Amino acid sequence: MAISKADKRDKFLAVFERIREELINHMKSENMPEDAVTWFNENLLYNVPGGKLNRGISVVDTVAILLNRPLTDDEYFKAALLGWCIELLQAFFLVSDDMMDASISRRGQPCWYRVHDVKGLGKVHNIAINDSFMLEGAIYHLLKTHFRRESYYVDLLELFQEVTYKTEMGQLVDLITAPEENIDIRKYNLDKHTFIVRYKTAFYSFYLSVALAMRMCGVPDVYEINGKTIEAYKEADRILIPMGEFFQVQDDYLDYHGTEAEIGKIGTDIVDGKCSWCVCTALTYGTEAQKQLLYENYGKKGTDQAVREQAVKDMYNDEQGLNIPRRYEEYQKKAVADINAMIDQVPEPEAHEVGKGNRLRRDAFRAFLSKITDRKA
Repeated sequence: MAISKADKRDKFLAVFERIREELINHMKSENMPEDAVTWFNENLLYNVPGGKLNRGISVVDTVAILLNRPLTDDEYFKAALLGWCIELLQAFFLVSDDMMDASISRRGQPCWYRVHDVKGLGKVHNIAINDSFMLEGAIYHLLKTHFRRESYYVDLLELFQEVTYKTEMGQLVDLITAPEENIDIRKYNLDKHTFIVRYKTAFYSFYLSVALAMRMCGVPDVYEINGKTIEAYKEADRILIPMGEFFQVQDDYLDYHGTEAEIGKIGTDIVDGKCSWCVCTALTYGTEAQKQLLYENYGKKGTDQAVREQAVKDMYNDEQGLNIPRRYEEYQKKAVADINAMIDQVPEPEAHEVGKGNRLRRDAFRAFLSKITDRKA
C-alpha cells in the first residue's frame, strides 16, 4: 500500500527526534552548561524541521527507487539521516542568509536572529552567526557517528563540502550582484541569473539528494551497460542542475504571479530588487521605454513602493507587450521537455541488475521532476 504524503513526512520527522536527542546528548557529554544545551536545542527545533522537507525526503525516495524495493529499518534510518543532514545544511544557509539580507520572517515566523527571547536566555541577534556554524558542524558529527565505517564515508564528506562551497560561491555572486543598499539592475542578465541559481540553489537542493542516495547504494563513478561507459555522477549533474534551475525560475515566477493563498507568502522580489528570472527576461526582451520603467521602479523602497511595484507588475502582465506569463509558459514547456529528453538518454540497467541498486535509474530523476512540475508553492 502506498504511504500518504503526511505519513511519509511523519516517519521522516520521527528520525529528526532521534537525531536531535543524539546531538543534545553529545552536547551534555561535552559538559556544556545547561543554558547552552537549551539554546542549541531551541536552535535545532526552530530552524531545522519547519520547511517542506523535500530535499531530505528525496534521499529516502531515491534510495528506494535505486534498490527497487521497500527499505529495511536500518536502510531507512541511514537514508533519512543523510536527508536530515541536507536539512541541517539548508538551516545553516537560511539562518545566515536571513542576516545577510536583513530578512524579517521565514516560514511564517520571525527569522532566528530576530527572536527576542530564547527560553528566558535573552535575544538571539548576532549569536545567530555562531548558531548557523553549529548547525553545519552537526552534519559532520552525525556523518562520523553513523557512517565512519562505511566504504563511502569519504565520498559523503566530499559531497557535503563541495556542495557547501559551491553554494557559497553562488551566494557571493548574488550578494555582489544585488547588494541591499545599492541595487543596480543594469548588472542583471539571464546568464548571471543562471549562474547564481545553479550554484546557490541547484547543487544543494537537487544534486545533493540524489548523489548521497547513489553513494549509499554503491553506485560507482563509472560503469558499463551494453558496452557503453556511464559516468554516473556526471549524468546526475547533467540532469539535476538544469532541474534545479527550472525550480528556481518557477520560484521567481510564483513570487510575482502567485497569490499569498497559493504560495504561503507575499512576494517581495520586485520591491527588494532581486535578480529574478522575471526582471532578467524583461531586461533582455524589453524595449528602451520598458527598461526605463524598470530602472525607475524596480527595487525602489519608500512610501510609494506599492505603486512602483504595481507599475512593474502591470508591465509584466501586458499581453500586448512583455507578457511574462506567456514567456514563462513557453520556458516551462521547453524546460520540462528538455529535462525529460535528458532523462530518456540514461541507459537503464539490465533486469537482473535492478535489484542491486548500484545503477542509475530514470525513475530517480522522474520522481524528482514530478515533485516540482506544476507546483503552486
